[in-house]
Amino acid sequence: MSKSKKIAILGASGYTGAELVRLIASHPGMEIVALSGDRKAGMAMREVFPFLRHLDLPDLVKIEDIDFTDVDLAFCALPHATSQAVIAELPLDLKIVDLSADFRLRDPKAYEEWYGKPHAAVEMQKEAVYGLTEFYRDQIKSARLVAGTGCNAATGQYAIRPLLEAEVIDPDEIIMDLKAGVSGAGRSLKENLLHAELAEGMIAYNPLKHRHMAEFEQEFSAIVGRPVTLTFSPHLLPMNRGIMITAYVRGEAEVVHQTLAARYKDEVFVHVLPFGETPGTKDVRGSNFVHIGMVGDLRPGRARVFAVLDNLAKGSSGQAIQNANLMLGLPETEGLMLAPVFP
Repeated sequence: MSKSKKIAILGASGYTGAELVRLIASHPGMEIVALSGDRKAGMAMREVFPFLRHLDLPDLVKIEDIDFTDVDLAFCALPHATSQAVIAELPLDLKIVDLSADFRLRDPKAYEEWYGKPHAAVEMQKEAVYGLTEFYRDQIKSARLVAGTGCNAATGQYAIRPLLEAEVIDPDEIIMDLKAGVSGAGRSLKENLLHAELAEGMIAYNPLKHRHMAEFEQEFSAIVGRPVTLTFSPHLLPMNRGIMITAYVRGEAEVVHQTLAARYKDEVFVHVLPFGETPGTKDVRGSNFVHIGMVGDLRPGRARVFAVLDNLAKGSSGQAIQNANLMLGLPETEGLMLAPVFP
């Protein structure tokens, strides 16, 4: 099959950009025609990422050197605060999936509060559709700009959203304990991410005001119809990929499990395990799948829900391709049915 949809990836020299290339390489309906990486402009992708050397890819260029005339969709895998300025200058007829945080929050005041600066493209912020595919599918199909979720925020929402929608848990008693791999922090050099600093240990980070809290509060409050604030503690583990969230909720365990199973029974990428089974991050590594498990509690009326996904795939680039498929009129699962990599 000839690849009919022409794709540009802006910010292809980062982890999520490389993951987009890896996944699109086996996508029968997409063809990569442009790759940008300003600091790596002029280099071949095989020089930046040797694991991609088997692919015939365009060289990296600066964004301003890309001709978007025949491009159907652009993935923006650019740093936060950079995306909004770049996207504001792109052609108005270009479909865009943004992987940064720049368009996730609908309220400009909330964006300024959480990210410390005013939004530079407020009108586009109003236009953006939140990219949690299984819950915004219809809006995504007709969107021009989709804002990919935060990987932590996606993991927690898969565990909790159906329970709030069905009113089977107390929205004022949600505690989330999250463990994440180091690739979620990006590819830029940071002292605390050096092997000697990170290996053989685990740390909590931003436990009082992690930015993905803003997404939880925005989405959960919209479901419940009033402000919802949860307790959220993220931790960094010395592994490359993966997120696992343990959510502690007040609700009847059997009802919680039945609600999750019913909500996701027709979702290809979200699997609810039998009651009492718990998932592991290696079960979804390198894939676009989410696994959800749950157990009860020694105290009646309480339950624990576990969710895992790959932060670079379903938490970011895989989710972005799933959304792009919908935007381009392609089968939603196309290019994404790769099995997880094990061990």
